Amino acid sequence: MSNQSVEFNLNLQKEKLFFDGYKFSWFDWLCLWYPPGWLILFNRHWQYYHTDPDGWNWLEYILFLIPGGFYLALLIRWLRLGCRSPRKEIDEFDPKYQQAFRSEILAPIVKYYFHGELQQTENLPPTGSLIVAMNHAGMCFPWDFLTLGYLLSNERGWIVQPLAGVSLFDHPWMIWWLPPGWSQVLGGVRAELGDFETAMQEGKTLLYAPEGLRGPLKGWKKRYQLEKFDVSFIQLSQHYQVPILPVICIGNEFLHPWTRNFKKLQKIFKLPFLPLSPLMLVLMLFPSMGVWAMRTRLRYFIQPLEQLNTQAHYDAHSSKIRATAYQEAQQFRVKLQTQINRLLNNFKR
Repeated sequence: MSNQSVEFNLNLQKEKLFFDGYKFSWFDWLCLWYPPGWLILFNRHWQYYHTDPDGWNWLEYILFLIPGGFYLALLIRWLRLGCRSPRKEIDEFDPKYQQAFRSEILAPIVKYYFHGELQQTENLPPTGSLIVAMNHAGMCFPWDFLTLGYLLSNERGWIVQPLAGVSLFDHPWMIWWLPPGWSQVLGGVRAELGDFETAMQEGKTLLYAPEGLRGPLKGWKKRYQLEKFDVSFIQLSQHYQVPILPVICIGNEFLHPWTRNFKKLQKIFKLPFLPLSPLMLVLMLFPSMGVWAMRTRLRYFIQPLEQLNTQAHYDAHSSKIRATAYQEAQQFRVKLQTQINRLLNNFKR
């Protein structure tokens, strides 16, 4: 059989899988309601649609559910792979898989666990090609971003891609937790200026955290206080004439409450942040809970579209342009902070 015939048959099989869809078994429902099982759910869904010879197997999944069992599962898998890391099979964005993951995995999590809802949807524009700028908090797996992407996709049919920290792609822990390439296949765009600019050139709808890692790092004490905004999204919005859609999330601060960043250990393990909270004692027994978060209600308040003045020229290294962009970014921050304070005051009444 020719290579073309083999490839054609594989494509047919894959199309059939997407047509049939992933069906929840009793074990999947158990994983949904048992916190250490969320990592199993993510990997099982991936393995349904992708060939993953280096992925986790059933014995290792069962060990996830036992206190301390993840460490044994990790050792077994490492030995099974010949004492090497899992290979990266694919790393290109797949809109079909993103839609399947959202409708089959994210949907029950958003509905039953995070109770995600969009408010003020009259402010949503009819088409995409936007920078969706949102306050980011929680110091955990980016559930506030994933939930917003799911809700916007449902509401408008947009293909939404989050701008994600580099550690979500490259950190050694991530390639053991989740399949290598998982973030890219789901649409993650690396939070680097080159990748950000390419996404703007292609007219994508991007989820963006103007605070960067300063958002999650601020911890529980400053949970409602916006940190300094980066300037790159202002510059790219101006240059490519891409409007900014501000979104305020209330509830993401409870994804991992009572946290404080443990800077010394964060540097030792080369992590973007390492939260210290009572939940960390449980996480030490169940490391698979690294993709889990506390139950909360995620409410997203859509603000009016921001159409910034365009620049005739774009130069990321021009001190004058950067100074102007910095001022606009901080003015934007003050505007969002005012809206957050107003919303919080309304909730207290």
